Amino acid sequence: QVQLVESGGGLVQAGGSLRLSCAASGSIFSINYMAWYRQAPGKQRESVAGITSGGSTNYADSVKGRFTISRDNAKTRLYLQMNSLKPEDTAVYYCKVLRLGSSYWGQGTQVTVSS
Repeated sequence: QVQLVESGGGLVQAGGSLRLSCAASGSIFSINYMAWYRQAPGKQRESVAGITSGGSTNYADSVKGRFTISRDNAKTRLYLQMNSLKPEDTAVYYCKVLRLGSSYWGQGTQVTVSS
């Protein structure tokens, strides 16, 4: 089992920045993928950014050039630096990890961007 706790969400004006953090604990060995997802009201949950165990990253087109995903080497912390935020970035942001074929999710953190 892996436990995930997100933090760092909040209310920010358009153009501002936030840094999300996800703390992983439990059976964190053999985690092979870590990612951020988000879900806006009335919409499906969508992938925002991911990072493999080898450090390769991927981003949704909507956030490329504005968001940066990173993690510590021990895979106990996952981060999402969000710059140039837009109102359409408003959503609950979730941390997700893949480990030995199983997915684990955090409880989410709210990000609200005002225009």
